[in-house]
Formats: sequence, C-alpha cells, structure tokens
Amino acid sequence: MTILIRKSAERGYADRGWLQSWHSFSFGDYQDPRHMGFRVLRVLNEDVIAPGRGFGPHGHRDMEILTYMLAGKLRHRDSMGEERTLGENEVQAMSAGTGVVHSEFNASAAEPSHSVQIWIEPASEDVAPAYRQIAFGSGEKRGRLRLLAAPHANDPAAATIHQDARLYVTEVAPGDVVTATLLPGRHAWVQVLRGEVLLGEGRLGRGDGAAISGEPQIPIRGEGEVLLFDLP
Repeated sequence: MTILIRKSAERGYADRGWLQSWHSFSFGDYQDPRHMGFRVLRVLNEDVIAPGRGFGPHGHRDMEILTYMLAGKLRHRDSMGEERTLGENEVQAMSAGTGVVHSEFNASAAEPSHSVQIWIEPASEDVAPAYRQIAFGSGEKRGRLRLLAAPHANDPAAATIHQDARLYVTEVAPGDVVTATLLPGRHAWVQVLRGEVLLGEGRLGRGDGAAISGEPQIPIRGEGEVLLFDLP
C-alpha cells in the first residue's frame, strides 16, 4: 500500500482566541506549496470554536463545502434562506455555485463546538447554490463505511455534491476490519478524527491524515473514527 502520512503536528495552526484551527492543507495565513490539497480535496480544517462565537457573514463561490460535527452545535444561516443547527452525527453540504453568503456560529453559550470543514473543487462552475443537511444514528457508522456525500446522490441518507467524489465515515473497534474498495485510477484521503487506526502497516493517530494511491483496497483497523474520501 502506498501511503503518504500527514502527521497532525505538521498541520498549519491558527489561534484567534475564540477559534483554534488546524489546517491539513494551505488555508488563510498558512501557505505551504507542498500541501495545497490532494486531488480535488482542497481544504480540510479542524475547528474548535468558543461558546457564542463564530464566523460572520462571508461569501463563497464555485466550491463544495461540507461540515462534519464532532462535538457541540453550529448555527448556520445563509443567503438561500436556510437557518439550521448542526449537531453531532450530522453532515452539512453546501454547493456555493454562482455565489452564496453564510455565517457559522457556535450555537451554545457554554460549550465549545468541534467540527471539520471540507472544501472540494466542483466539476462544474456556476451551478445553482444548494444546501443539504443529513443526520444519522451513531450505529450507522460502527464497523462499516457510512456514505455522507456523493455525486448526484438520489439516496436521501447522503448529500449531493457536484464532483465525482465520495465522503464516508466509519468508527472501528478492536477486532473490526473495515475495507474500502477503490476502482482503478481512484485515490483516497483518510483523516483520523478520534483514536488510533492502522492502514496496512501505517499507524495513524488523532488528527493524522494519509494520501493513498494505486491501491484497490484499504483495510482500516484499530479503535477510532475516520473520514475517508474516495477521489478522482
């Protein structure tokens, strides 16, 4: 298995007081030409937001933006008229398309929120902006790959994105082996959200990521929660 591991401690880091953010790829003030993304995966940020704080209204265009919650709640508002609260075991997908303005705030006045924000480059520009939010039971990700987002997803349990990419989450326990199968020419990025897992002979801890190419199968073992991206 060909694995290039991106250790958690090597990520970019920003501390604004109300926000702690770790960047797997170049973002904002953190710029590293060696880490500009992987395939169509452009941004992978882990954010901890202080109670009652957040990102005020700001615009996006021509990007597929997904948010996955680890703890706490985020309040989302946008120019499409969507006002939602995102909690644990939920994923939010927003196609920015021709342009959208949104804000994101920690919905709690007492507890921090902990989330992962993902940007995926779309296959087509100038699509109509769209929003989708999916909730699922915690058991749906245990010992299996639970699909969160996919192109042209007709499945009501997964969000649609405008790119030939798929996002899965899985939670493994000791003794589990969860195997992702990649078609020829496909690539994967694995991001460990909690715990520690084994990918072949590679050991990944919390916050570690890995780029995988040229492998038809990716067995995941150990004890933890993982996001897996199947990418063109």
